[in-house]
Amino acid sequence: MSKTTKDTGKTLKPSEPELTEAEAAAVLAVREKRRSHVRAPDLRLDFDEGKRSLTVGHKGKEPLAATALAMHELGTADSRFFEGVVEQVAALGKQGSAVSETSSNFVLSVVGGVQPQDEIEAMLAIQMGAIHQATMMMARRLNHVETIPQQDAAERALNKLARTFTSQVETLKRYRSKADQTVRVERVEVKEGGQAIVGNVHHRGQGNDKK
Repeated sequence: MSKTTKDTGKTLKPSEPELTEAEAAAVLAVREKRRSHVRAPDLRLDFDEGKRSLTVGHKGKEPLAATALAMHELGTADSRFFEGVVEQVAALGKQGSAVSETSSNFVLSVVGGVQPQDEIEAMLAIQMGAIHQATMMMARRLNHVETIPQQDAAERALNKLARTFTSQVETLKRYRSKADQTVRVERVEVKEGGQAIVGNVHHRGQGNDKK
């Protein structure tokens, strides 16, 4: 008489597919990028409906350290700027809600990706995140219109938002290019008996020539 083995169900589970070499390299690259990247902790938003008051904090870090990391991510050392910006970002709630931690933290992740060097770049990055959210909202609305007027209104708003985002990206590029401008000398020729001069050169007028 043959002995049967009770099937516990484990043998029916498919084994985890092995990662390809390229996939494994991609996973390692993401892990390394996360280890080397300094990011601020997520915002914690507590909204009191009765008092209509909002308390803003951070998750998972000691308050002083969390604030310092958040200011670093915003490219600022000005606490007044930081407090004002965080309050504005915290107010970017989803449609129908006063606040949304997901929406606010998404905008801050956009800021982290831009890596602003000063307050101007930080504000641009925040606006880019907010405009992107509004663009996606209008795209969703356009996909659910029921009438031609609704379609026209949603399409106009979507086009304006998309153009605004593109303009913001170009503005950020121009602002950064001005900060990084350098003067490069391609070639310097010095003829026999001449002298190469680096710096500002002032020429005297004829009236100032010494006699």
